[in-house]
Amino acid sequence: MAIRQIVAFSFAVLLTACGRSGTPWHATNITGAMPALEFTLSRATDGAPVRGTDYRGKVVVLYFGYTHCPDICPATLANFAAALQKLGQRANDVRILFVTVDPDRDTGPILADYARAFAPEVEGLRGTDDQLTDVTRRYRVIYNVTPQSPGHSYEVMHSAAAFFFDRTGRARLVTTNSDDVAGLTSDLKQLLDM
Repeated sequence: MAIRQIVAFSFAVLLTACGRSGTPWHATNITGAMPALEFTLSRATDGAPVRGTDYRGKVVVLYFGYTHCPDICPATLANFAAALQKLGQRANDVRILFVTVDPDRDTGPILADYARAFAPEVEGLRGTDDQLTDVTRRYRVIYNVTPQSPGHSYEVMHSAAAFFFDRTGRARLVTTNSDDVAGLTSDLKQLLDM
C-alpha cells in the first residue's frame, strides 16, 4: 500500500512539474493535442493565397463560420473584437482568422466587409472545396451546407470551436463559448506574453 501511495505522489509531482504555473487558462488547454497552424487558403480582401506560416509572430485565433449566420458567428466575432479592444495596442499582434464554410455565398468582397466590420485584426479567409476540406479535417471541424431545394431552405451547419495558437503556430487552447470576454482577453494576454 505504501508503494502505491509513493508512486501516486510521484506521478502527481511529475504532472505538476509539466503544468503551467501562474494564471490559469479560461479556455481548454490543448497543447500537444492538436496540430500546428498550417493551411493554404485565400485572403478575402485581395484573393491572395495565405498559409498558416504567414501568421508566425502573431497570436492567432482560428474560427470557422459563415457570413449569413444569424447568431453564433456574429456573437463570437463580436466577443473577440471586444477582447481585442481591451488589449489596446497589443491587439496588433493578434489575428482572428474567420474561415468561411460557405464559400459559394461568401465571396471575397462579402467576406472581407463582414470581417472588417468587427475589427481590423479579423481577417476573412476562404478556400476551394479541397482546401476547406483539408483545414477542417486538420482541426476536426464539422460542417455541412445544404443548398436550397423545393420545400427546403438553404442551410449551413458547423461546429463552433475557436482555436488559439501561440506566436510559433503551436495549438494552445480551444473554446466553444466566447461569452466570457474577460477570459478571452486574459488568455490572449497570456499567449502574447509567452
